[in-house]
Amino acid sequence: MLMRKVPVFVPASPWGLRLPQKFLFLLFLSGLITLCFGALFLLPNSSRLKRLFLAPRTQQPGLEVVADIAGHPLARERESPPNPVPAVPAPGEDDASSQASTRRRKVWLRRTHPTGTREMATAARGSGSTALRPQEGGIPFSFDFNAFRSRLRHPVLGTRADESKEPQSLVRAQREKIKEMMQFAWRSYRLYAMGKNELRPLTKDGYEGNMFGGLSGATIIDSLDTLYLMELQEEFQEAKAWVEENFHLNVSGEASLFEVNIRYIGGLLSAFYLTGEEVFRVKAIKLGEKLLPAFNTPTGIPKGVVNFKSRSWGWAMAGSSSILAEFGSLHLEFLHLTELSGNQVFAEKVRNIRKVLRKINKPFGLYPNFLSPVSGNWMQHHVSVGGLGDSFYEYLIKSWLMSAKTDVEAKDMYYEALEAIETYLVNVSPGGLTYIAEWRGGILDHKMGHLACFSGGMIALGAEDAKEEKRAHYRELAAQITKTCHESYARSDTKLGPEAFWFNSGREAVATQLSESYYILRPEVVESYMYLWRQTHDPIYREWGWEVVLALEKYCRTEAGFSGIQDVYSSVPNHDNKQQTFFLAETLKYLYLLFSEDDMLSLEDWVFNTEAHPLPVNHSDSSSRAGGRL
Repeated sequence: MLMRKVPVFVPASPWGLRLPQKFLFLLFLSGLITLCFGALFLLPNSSRLKRLFLAPRTQQPGLEVVADIAGHPLARERESPPNPVPAVPAPGEDDASSQASTRRRKVWLRRTHPTGTREMATAARGSGSTALRPQEGGIPFSFDFNAFRSRLRHPVLGTRADESKEPQSLVRAQREKIKEMMQFAWRSYRLYAMGKNELRPLTKDGYEGNMFGGLSGATIIDSLDTLYLMELQEEFQEAKAWVEENFHLNVSGEASLFEVNIRYIGGLLSAFYLTGEEVFRVKAIKLGEKLLPAFNTPTGIPKGVVNFKSRSWGWAMAGSSSILAEFGSLHLEFLHLTELSGNQVFAEKVRNIRKVLRKINKPFGLYPNFLSPVSGNWMQHHVSVGGLGDSFYEYLIKSWLMSAKTDVEAKDMYYEALEAIETYLVNVSPGGLTYIAEWRGGILDHKMGHLACFSGGMIALGAEDAKEEKRAHYRELAAQITKTCHESYARSDTKLGPEAFWFNSGREAVATQLSESYYILRPEVVESYMYLWRQTHDPIYREWGWEVVLALEKYCRTEAGFSGIQDVYSSVPNHDNKQQTFFLAETLKYLYLLFSEDDMLSLEDWVFNTEAHPLPVNHSDSSSRAGGRL
């Protein structure tokens, strides 16, 4: 007989279960629990269950910390809140503590949370970092402003020359005159048009226009760095206060991607880098985010217009095209948006533009002005170094310089393009004037636009890094093109240049029709004077610059500001009733720099965007930055 061995006495469980039964019950219960937790954590689309069962974390999730050292592994860390904003010197003062600030390794934090609105990453810094104050909301990424200032090789506002020397006294008086012009232009705007985009000096009112999608205060944003540079402290504080209190981004119109980027984004970025005032960084980043829908195209080449209200729009319209100078002039600002936010999306967008341009076939090495953002093909073979093409080439050489000469791709693209331009577009007139023609499918238009006159300065700026046997040649080419642009001024009755000038029928460097004879306070000629002066110190460039100052005073100054004129060949000016924002941002700034010492906004430390807003050269960590390389 088979006997089952059992204990003499087995105490009962509280539920009346004996030991074998209780073991089986616990085994079943543990399996059930394992199954439930496996479903909770391993099955897809379980985030709602996680939120239901798991207590909220006290720290924000999804911060992927990437140390800014080449080859550093990814690591998960919890970061302490950034330190408060440091004291920043007022215009005209140097921040002594910034010079003593120790260099720290940067840490990039990239948000990886998959749901909700994309937020800016945060980073821990040492003392002297700037961070958003809690009441300002948004953008919790810190930037070590003191460390940045300590890496600059020259004081922002330069050194002061020996004022006892008579030649310097003359230059100082000329510089003070230009400062007075800026002060007059600003005060006229403040009196009659404060908060509007532009001043209409004849009617003494403001003008909004439809180029900025409902954004206001374009003149204010464009003027910030010029006011700071000229040490107009009261005026700068007025502009800053308006940005803090009245510059709102909740607009819903359609805006030019290019114009908002170079004027608003560029102006805010430069104001931050000059002052460290956090409001400028925050506004720049938030406005930059509003531009991102323009890149929602099949190729990633942005459309020229961004709809601030809708995040999707009709880029597939028949015949739609993007303009080379517009989508090609985002690189400087967008890399700095990544630098100041930690958000890699800005840098990724402009790097994709480069990728598309590198792959596409270029006729004779030239870049046509129109590209389809849908197909990625050129729309027509019109090439110009003036309007429609100009700042694309400028941003190539400046990307190389801004990267502390590490962006070799930009360098190669620039010199390849310059070689094609010289081969197919550069001409010398019978009178000996060197100019850059426009190319239409192999046929040349022998004209040069005022906008193309920036090219003398650009070629001079890039000459130093050309092949050794080409450097002297490029310097001479820059000087000859700048001389031609001066001739377009000298051959007019007002000594101001027309919008476009031709070289045909025995006429050289003059407009041939009234529709091209206007002058709207453009800066490109004096921009080249400034670059050529800094490279050569030939006094002719200051002489030519002073001629422009006198002409502006005589023909463009009105009772309530400066105005463009409709015909440079008439000594009786007919004003166009518009004080352009770029007159304050560019024309007066370049004139002021022309009569200043070379270390004021030194070209070793700064590059200017195409609206003359200074952006800093990345002097350190350029070869090891993880992702956000400038």
